[in-house]
Formats: sequence, structure tokens, C-alpha cells
Amino acid sequence: MAFTASTLSQLAHGNNWKLWVYTSGDDAIAAINSAGYFNDAANMLGVRDLIIVVDTATPTTNFCTVLSNTGTVVDVSDGTAVAETDGD
Repeated sequence: MAFTASTLSQLAHGNNWKLWVYTSGDDAIAAINSAGYFNDAANMLGVRDLIIVVDTATPTTNFCTVLSNTGTVVDVSDGTAVAETDGD
């Protein structure tokens, strides 16, 4: 699928960084963390911004950081998976 701008929301901002949440019902983290996925948000995302990626189809949650942004091409980290287990 493709990036959906309407499901990217800024949660907070601070000293040269922003915290975002991106919800995807169609794309898995392997597609989302590919260079170029967030190109349509290049004017919003900055290097070192943190994106909480919520995949509602799988479901999984990952923390990704923006590694580079040339102004047109955005690349994010592979993502750190949040353990979503309940041992009780």
C-alpha cells in the first residue's frame, strides 16, 4: 500500500524533535521502514523525530526514528518492536 497522511499525528514537540504516531491498517513494518515510505511527509518530519508505528492489521507496535530527510526522501530506522504479551 502507501503512506496515508491522515493517519500521521504529531503528539508532542521539544528541542528540535517531534513525537508522532502513525497508524497503518494495511502496511506491515517491513514496508513502513523502507526508505521513501514517508516521502509525502518530508516537510513535517525531522531527523531524530520518533514515530510510534501502530499496525492494526498484524497487530504490532514499533518505535522508529527518522534517520535522514533530504527534503524529498525520508528514511526511518527498522523499528524497535514493543512487546505486546500478557503473561497473566
